[in-house]
Amino acid sequence: MQNSHSTHVIDREKPTDQSAHETLEDYTLRYAPYSFRRWSPKVVAITALGGIAYLADFSIGASIGMTYGTTNAFYSILFAALIIFITGIPLSYYAARYNIDLDLITRGAGFGYFGSVITSIIFASFTFIFFALEGSIMAQGLLLGLNIPLWLGYMISTFMVIPLVIYGMKALTQLQVWTTPIWLILMIGPVAYLIYQEPDLVQSFVTFHGQSGYPVGDLAAIMLGAGICLSLIMQIGEQIDYLRFMPAKTKENSTSWWIAVISAGPGWVILGAIKQMIGAFLGFYLLTKLPGVDSAEPVQQFNAAFHDMVPGWLALSLAVILVVISQIKINVTNAYSGSLAWTSAYTRITKKYPGRIIFVLFNLAIALLLMEGNMFAVLGKILGFYSNFAISWVVVVATDIAINKYLLKLSPKQPEYRREMLYDYNPVGLIAFFTAAGLSLLAFFGFLGSFLSSYSPLIALVTGFILTPILGLITQGKYYIQHTDDGIDEPRFDQDGSPVATVYTCLSCDQDYERPDVMHSVKHRGVICSLCKTMEK
Repeated sequence: MQNSHSTHVIDREKPTDQSAHETLEDYTLRYAPYSFRRWSPKVVAITALGGIAYLADFSIGASIGMTYGTTNAFYSILFAALIIFITGIPLSYYAARYNIDLDLITRGAGFGYFGSVITSIIFASFTFIFFALEGSIMAQGLLLGLNIPLWLGYMISTFMVIPLVIYGMKALTQLQVWTTPIWLILMIGPVAYLIYQEPDLVQSFVTFHGQSGYPVGDLAAIMLGAGICLSLIMQIGEQIDYLRFMPAKTKENSTSWWIAVISAGPGWVILGAIKQMIGAFLGFYLLTKLPGVDSAEPVQQFNAAFHDMVPGWLALSLAVILVVISQIKINVTNAYSGSLAWTSAYTRITKKYPGRIIFVLFNLAIALLLMEGNMFAVLGKILGFYSNFAISWVVVVATDIAINKYLLKLSPKQPEYRREMLYDYNPVGLIAFFTAAGLSLLAFFGFLGSFLSSYSPLIALVTGFILTPILGLITQGKYYIQHTDDGIDEPRFDQDGSPVATVYTCLSCDQDYERPDVMHSVKHRGVICSLCKTMEK
């Protein structure tokens, strides 16, 4: 047993230089310590909410509004928002309370140490898909405003975020805090003015039945629209990448802490739903005013709305500025979160840590290829397909935390993510996830009949929610924790459940880490950090 700082041994492995520069790496793959978390709950919340400045919401809202009609679109948006909010609560609380990201949460919430590699790749896919969508929207703005060819606009939107993403949370905090007020004014101003000036337009919009012929209140249409909206359920992973830097919860900051966690965690979807509804309204506005223009392009939506307020040259300028600010705010988050997810999967598989920056570039390269391939043209199909995986994962993890941990008490409430403390694979989460995703995909592609093809998101949701506790009971929680003793006498969490701040020196990398992030190593005959444990051969 080890009670204090470890002594050095002569024969030890040395990690790459990147793993030692944790302020640059933003504590990739590990617990975020007290010493780094110096932001207030308010600053963390504003930074996290800055990441939802994406304009894809306006495209999604316009797309389902024009297809299924206003009423059906609103039901779709509200249903999806409710599911996203509910599932986001346990995930956000875990991230903020224990200062770990979604991958580390997933490992101990039903998937196992290696089992969560697949979900890391799913999350990484989310980040480059949405980076490509936002980059495409910015390129459309540059084409309309500055006559820059699309291919060049794609490259500009990709390369301009690299300097900001490299410096992680410190740079992102400053960017999000200062740009959020400007973004809100540019987004809300023209819409409010348009509603004020043309109240009859609102009445016409409310009674619009869509172009697909679905009747008002049709459940199939609502579920088809909700499936597209639910692809955004994975946004909670990006919110968590910021929430893990929340300060410790205390009696003094309890109110502000909870407000920040709820607003920046599951609460992001409230603003997201409002944006989708605005997108449906602006899409209808374009359809009636400029029928030949693509109503799903946000730059066209806001260009037309600004034209009702200010002269044409200024309207176009403001629309382009809004698009550029939005793209920067969200795509620094996409690139940042994607780099964390790729690094997590790669390091566990190869036991090598190349550094987060390598995967920033890798993620951006994939996004650029998607943009050059004009993925914006098949937006609805891509999001509808992806949502089957996203819903299955998030629902399984959220259910595992809320029911298997807190209600059924099948595994420890306090999270575990360290190698050898967990089983490599946990059948509870893996079987529930693959079953939910598999059934929903079969329905999505029509293999379960034409009727169920519209209900694939509901199938994923219900299957994941039901199977997770059933499998937990069948296995009696056996595969959650492999070892309960990590070889150090001091507990990782205090009596209030907060992480312990005692500092230990890792014998492998010579760096200091707080108690939740270290364990005893037989090989090193002392304490090592979780990342060095991950890289042990």
